[in-house]
Amino acid sequence: MPAHPPDARRLVYETHATSLDNDAGLASGHYDVALSPLGERQALEMGARYRDDPPSLVLTSDLQRAWRTAEIAFGNGVPIVRDRRLRECDYGELTRRPAGEIDPCRLAAIDTPFPGGESYTQATARVAACLDDLRKAWPGGWVLLIGHRATHYALDHLLSGVPLAEALTVPFAWQPGWRYVLRPEHLPGLPLGM
Repeated sequence: MPAHPPDARRLVYETHATSLDNDAGLASGHYDVALSPLGERQALEMGARYRDDPPSLVLTSDLQRAWRTAEIAFGNGVPIVRDRRLRECDYGELTRRPAGEIDPCRLAAIDTPFPGGESYTQATARVAACLDDLRKAWPGGWVLLIGHRATHYALDHLLSGVPLAEALTVPFAWQPGWRYVLRPEHLPGLPLGM
């Protein structure tokens, strides 16, 4: 991996392992669903991926599908901090509806909240505040974030400059970690617009 300037901080994002709702094809949003047996195996695989280069800190959503992924992957070997600002977007009245019903609504929810929920701009603002706090209290080394699709969209927007509308329309394809660099110029005050 290329060296970064001393004021740049390496982040790796991983999506939480498969949940029971994922197996059922449901969009969980803020619903606190457990990992499936497949998800528990995936969490062990995540830990194995980072065995030779563990993070200094794992920062995870406070929803159990995310923090259980971290606990299974890293046990007591790495500090794990739960932060509700890394949650999935709140789908409001559409929570736990079939995922296929949520996908066509995503672009309309960039600035307009899901009925009874929140918008992706609001979810991105949560992630931005979390990153700003992390930037101010960086633990050294590199940090792993475990979250949800909304976390990923926010990171692409905030740290890679991808417009939210574009981030929301790129088909999601799992991979073993997305790498980002958090630089001082990213936060605070980064515009959240499209």
